[in-house]
Amino acid sequence: MIKTDILIIGAGPTGLFAVFEAGLLKLKCHIIDALPQPGGQLTELYPKKPIFDIPGFPEVLAGDLIHNLMEQIKQFQPGFTLGEQAQTIEKQEDGTFIVTTDKGTQHHCNSIAIAGGLGSFEPRKPIIEDLEFYEDKGVEYFVKDPERYRGKRVVIAGGGDSALDWSIFLANVASEVTLIHRRNEFRGALDSVEKVQELKYQGKIRLITPAEVVGLNGAERLESIDIDENGAHRKLETDFLIPLFGLTPKLGPIANWGLEIEKNAIKVNNALDYQTNVEGIYAIGDVNTYPGKLKLILCGFHEATLMCQSVYQRMNPGKKYVLKYTTVSGIDGFDGTRKEAEKAVVKSID
Repeated sequence: MIKTDILIIGAGPTGLFAVFEAGLLKLKCHIIDALPQPGGQLTELYPKKPIFDIPGFPEVLAGDLIHNLMEQIKQFQPGFTLGEQAQTIEKQEDGTFIVTTDKGTQHHCNSIAIAGGLGSFEPRKPIIEDLEFYEDKGVEYFVKDPERYRGKRVVIAGGGDSALDWSIFLANVASEVTLIHRRNEFRGALDSVEKVQELKYQGKIRLITPAEVVGLNGAERLESIDIDENGAHRKLETDFLIPLFGLTPKLGPIANWGLEIEKNAIKVNNALDYQTNVEGIYAIGDVNTYPGKLKLILCGFHEATLMCQSVYQRMNPGKKYVLKYTTVSGIDGFDGTRKEAEKAVVKSID
């Protein structure tokens, strides 16, 4: 039986940052994740994709962000149960929980933080004949290593942020990049749309709209695609087709835990601490929903912080906690008072 204060389900960026915030409060964390390594989607789907909206980082690769978060929490020595899925939950008479994985590993905790991102997920696939035959033979649903496409002809299908972002990125990697979308308008960020248009004028991206990929050709691997361009059919030779139509999220066993679910997300109380309808169970990051919810990593960091404060009060009822700043007290100074920490800073300046 693994015992911990907070059991975090999901080792993505939000779950990892929760370990840091809990550590500042001297709370112990253990993390469960179905993937064999920490990082969630950032590690599994797009480790080399640049992220632009992390405070303090004009640009950071998804994999590097996870590496930095792991370094940040190393001092608090969290435990990990990787390659296993949280399966069942039992609430004890004292308000604690026992969570058992699909491999039988049991975890006893005071509180649970579900930080499962989109949950388990699979790509939304286009309806094209013989699609499965070409999977891993030229048809890819995720860009894990951009170097795989260096000097190759790449077709990206889709109209959202991922399709736009990867078209921009691979324009400087692949020999040819073609972006195909069934509409003339894109759903992604305006800045990304403008960059794609600029690269089109520079001859670095071929833009085909409105159009759809309707057929795949090649004896042993993908050699060309058939395109329906506003009723006209044409063939385009290519090495790779990357359909980026989003992910279909599934909560998995969590959906059977008695939590209030809305549109495949867990409803939480955002006015206080991101607790679910079950006391002691929280949901943070992309897995939760509430009025005005934004699915951003930085929002998950904020939710993790308030969740940890709530767990502290749950474990220490009636005990007054005074917020201290790491700029004043450092990491190790959280056992002392803020006044003592400030004196130490003044003394060091003198």
